[in-house]
Amino acid sequence: MSSTPVYIICSPRPQVGKTLIARLLSEFLLLKNGDVISFDINLKEPSLVDYLPRITETADVIDTYGKMQLMDRVIINDGVAKVIDLGYHAFDEFFKMCDEIGLMKEALRRRVAPVILFVADIDRVSARGYDTLYRLIPPNALVVVDNEFVVRGELPPVMSRSRVLRCRALPVFLKTYIDRLNFSFTGYLRHEKDSSTELHQWIRRNYTTFRDLELSMLLQRS
Repeated sequence: MSSTPVYIICSPRPQVGKTLIARLLSEFLLLKNGDVISFDINLKEPSLVDYLPRITETADVIDTYGKMQLMDRVIINDGVAKVIDLGYHAFDEFFKMCDEIGLMKEALRRRVAPVILFVADIDRVSARGYDTLYRLIPPNALVVVDNEFVVRGELPPVMSRSRVLRCRALPVFLKTYIDRLNFSFTGYLRHEKDSSTELHQWIRRNYTTFRDLELSMLLQRS
């Protein structure tokens, strides 16, 4: 059996579009594979479970029991892709746990392929968070997400050491539209007849980016 991907979307900073990326990726994987399991580790609402309640479970890494419950669900080669929306409050504790248990080596042994999607910002907290991951995570498993709605300009040069995925900024009125709890990216693609709309093209571009990322990870593991 091929490796099961686990996508961990994270940032040590709030309000960087992390849950938006998790929503897009979860809907893409559901559309492509017919199944996905997402985990919501957040404090604030609305969060991933509010947008995608049918495929999302809440989790926490506050204590040992919560950590083990999450790892038992995630580090399993069952062929179902996993998405973890990791809240900024849990960033340090989660990756401290990953280091302590040797997550990357254990995942390799169990034929699970973690991919860390670090949603960037230009502040010092983000720079320190990225440096932490760069020391812990193999280069081919660490991806920087450049959300142009947040990073208005160039990424910090140090982050160019990793692969970069760019998420283009939407106009504010469209951002407000997709932030509605009942909005579905895949549903919009299916029901909007005009494929030339800015939102239609934005969704398709992001789905294509995820497809290319998935293909590149498969090639790296082959």
